[in-house]
Amino acid sequence: MWIYLLAPFLSLLPTRWRKAVSFYDAVPWRFGTVISGLVESLIALGVLLYWYSYSVTTWVSAGLDSALSKSGPTELTEHDIGFAALVIWFTHPLTWAIALVCLEGLARICSTLTDTVLGVFPLYVAEKVYSRVSRRGHSQTSARAFSQGHLSSYVDAVSEKVLTTRLPQVPDELSLTKNESEEFLEISASHPKPDWDPPRIIRYEDRYYRLEECSRGPAPRPFTYRLRRLAAGVPGRTVLTYSPNQSPISTTP
Repeated sequence: MWIYLLAPFLSLLPTRWRKAVSFYDAVPWRFGTVISGLVESLIALGVLLYWYSYSVTTWVSAGLDSALSKSGPTELTEHDIGFAALVIWFTHPLTWAIALVCLEGLARICSTLTDTVLGVFPLYVAEKVYSRVSRRGHSQTSARAFSQGHLSSYVDAVSEKVLTTRLPQVPDELSLTKNESEEFLEISASHPKPDWDPPRIIRYEDRYYRLEECSRGPAPRPFTYRLRRLAAGVPGRTVLTYSPNQSPISTTP
């Protein structure tokens, strides 16, 4: 029983808000739309009649007072004033607004003949504005993050280009570090190595390493690459071969 009491109020909502109701399938939407549309039209019709009675009576009374006074034209009759008040009422924006509400209720009732549920227009506009603002805020946040990321990449690329043009080309310096279970190879270079992005696999002589991290250090070899030796080889087209004209390797046990 309670679902039939809620249906007329829920049918006022726009489509997206109605579908967000957890018991959407249990609501008799056609019944709710007919009832809410009928009530909407009757209320609007009552308001329209009251507005007609109040405005026309007020305007006719004001017109008669003006006609009987010295400031008003004496040739005006009561019928002329009544007709003028009727024209003003008919063309008044409030009259049209109330009439549109009445017509909207009738249109919502008629929509149920085609199994369509129409919410009230003000809530429909509110839902559209909210959706537009939400999407705009999300788009602006995504665009801002995208722009900042690209700006940062651009600045890094420019600074790297400026740095490498000022440095002389010198052989790489290699440092080999071993412990009980692992072996690391650290390469310091004067210029960046293309495509050396973690976790690429690097082949050096007959050994294979995984590139763990890249860092920036002081000149003359500011680009440092730290590689971890793999237990077994992994040959393939994605493996990069490293054959430097390096400085002597210093081994740290």
